[in-house]
Amino acid sequence: MLHGEPSWSCLYRRQVARAVAAGHRVVAPDLIGFGRSDKPMRIEDYTYQHHVDWMTACVERLDLNGITLLCQDWGGLIGLRLVAAMPGRFARVLAANTFLPTGDSKMPEAFLKWRDYARTVDVFPTGAIVARGCTTPLPPAVQAAYDAPFPDETFKAGARAFPGLVPATPDDPASEPNRAAWQSLMRFERPFRTAFSDRDPITAGADRVLQKLVPGARGQPHVVLAGGGHFLQEDCADALADALLDFLRAA
Repeated sequence: MLHGEPSWSCLYRRQVARAVAAGHRVVAPDLIGFGRSDKPMRIEDYTYQHHVDWMTACVERLDLNGITLLCQDWGGLIGLRLVAAMPGRFARVLAANTFLPTGDSKMPEAFLKWRDYARTVDVFPTGAIVARGCTTPLPPAVQAAYDAPFPDETFKAGARAFPGLVPATPDDPASEPNRAAWQSLMRFERPFRTAFSDRDPITAGADRVLQKLVPGARGQPHVVLAGGGHFLQEDCADALADALLDFLRAA
């Protein structure tokens, strides 16, 4: 499971628990700069390619094979690059509110506002940001858990850097590697499903593109999760877990 948010123990607590209860092994690594893992303190240490390289090293060090990838947000931007680079390690992919942008299409206005906010806000309110991306109230204790890995602003370089790393122009440093990844994904024939929420202004419509371009998506029972915002792991926790477990049972 890959995502792009501060604490997998919050975002994936329902999906992890139910997958483990069903007898599956779950690997949910912190992305560098997030969670309680050690963090580079300089914003320039964070690049798209560094994140891909870090996660590639994790997969190779653990020698993971037969992977079922559940990816959301930056989990897809990174995870789909891994699928493209080492398709033989992945048995199936469940993409949720994510995409692999190349900068060749105009980014949604909601994303551009978010990118500018992350660059300029004096205090980056991690838990409150996650709450704003949900359609259902996020309890104070859960927001506090999202804040916990960041004792002060010096720990938030990775969180601030992320929005600016998304390729938004055709000449972005990550644009060409992502275009190359698409060439591989358009040959990926193993099962590929989408589980997008219906109220995410950032990734709306990206599920249809994935369904059209990835051969493994053809004929799959893709789902739309009702009432979910960008962080559908919180808003649609059980529905997303249902989609994951159904996918695993179909194998």
